[in-house]
Amino acid sequence: MSGLVKFPGIAAILIVFFLASVFSLSAQADGTGLRASSEAGRSRGDYLTLKIAVMGPGDELYFWWGHIALIVEDAVSGQSRFYDYGLFSFKNERFFVNFALGRLLYSCGVSSAAGNINNYIRTNRDVTIYTLDLSAKQKEAVWSFAEQNVLPENRDYYYHHFKDNCATRIRDLIDLATEGQFKERFVQSPGRFTLRQHVRRHTWFSPFFDWLLNFLMGQNIDTPITEWEEMFLPAEIGNRIQNFQYVDPSGEKRALVASTEILYRAVNRPAILDKPRRQWIRELFLGLFIAAGLVFLLWLRGLKSPVPAAQGRFLLGLTQSLLGLFFGIAGTILFFMSFFTNHDYTYHNSNILYVNPLILAAVPLGIKAAWGKDQKKRLFSEWLLRGLWTYVFLGGILSMVIKLFPEFYQQNQVTQALVLPFALVLSFIPSWGKILLAGFRKKWG
Repeated sequence: MSGLVKFPGIAAILIVFFLASVFSLSAQADGTGLRASSEAGRSRGDYLTLKIAVMGPGDELYFWWGHIALIVEDAVSGQSRFYDYGLFSFKNERFFVNFALGRLLYSCGVSSAAGNINNYIRTNRDVTIYTLDLSAKQKEAVWSFAEQNVLPENRDYYYHHFKDNCATRIRDLIDLATEGQFKERFVQSPGRFTLRQHVRRHTWFSPFFDWLLNFLMGQNIDTPITEWEEMFLPAEIGNRIQNFQYVDPSGEKRALVASTEILYRAVNRPAILDKPRRQWIRELFLGLFIAAGLVFLLWLRGLKSPVPAAQGRFLLGLTQSLLGLFFGIAGTILFFMSFFTNHDYTYHNSNILYVNPLILAAVPLGIKAAWGKDQKKRLFSEWLLRGLWTYVFLGGILSMVIKLFPEFYQQNQVTQALVLPFALVLSFIPSWGKILLAGFRKKWG
């Protein structure tokens, strides 16, 4: 006590400091408790932001239909994760064999959102981000489901171009977030186009692949579809969610998309058509052009002068070999895909009636007609060629006639328009026409 009495000022200072420290610690403890109590009342979903990233077409054929992914931003960890359902690798075991058989294995993976977005911008692809307006519970449900998808035992699935792909999986996630309301809204609503027409909206700028894909796809994709089925395309999902409204868990109606951000627009890239074009006109002109060239070669071959006639015979045989090689390979691919693979969208394809592996016979026959030294064998090869092209022409006509029956409705005009003109020129039919015309003139003068 004597020390305190002796130094009353120091004692008073110590007492004040002690009391201030106690009150300060108490206040800090109360503040921590309030924050802990506040955070304890919030769920993981309160710290999550869900976004849908829609990317436009890329350079490679398998990127022509665009891409889509889920982005989850976590305010707690500071991470922005990119859930991608369109992963595959050419290095996978038996990749090309499985691809040919229609058993292509795709995967779901997760990585940095920033790195992925920058890569799409660097490769000149459209990037649009849709931020979703969801409750904490809904966001947590989607995030939890996506996390389960990327686990090794869940991440792989067999890809289907129209029924199960990167877009349909994101579509189903959106339906999960809205507790089935998204599907309910669109599953019965008629779509704008058929699957074939949607495909051709994206392939119009490449005449070869546009024709080849259209040739290989059977009538199964020519039936009316719903808006729900149209969302096999990433851009269609973006279009649908922009104006979609749903009833949240509290019973209030709210817009699914809170904001839309266009991060990048591709430069000098072919646009996706709003409506598919009538491409058969282009193929018809090409078919008529080939037919006109063949008419000229037939005329040249028929000249009495030996040198032009020999040149015409050679070019005519060579051209038929090339036509047989191209359409024979295409027909062989179609035959294989229609009967020996899981590519169900190539089934029930009437193109096989006239473009099939039989056309490959034109390759050796054309060579014999062009280079054969034995006149009898050469003429026999030419006769067989005319019989082959007669079959092709009549098969094409049959593929048109059967559409009179409701069971046949394939939209294969592009192949018919390309093949029938030159097949007619090379067939027996013009000769029959000349005979009939000569008989008509003889009888009727």
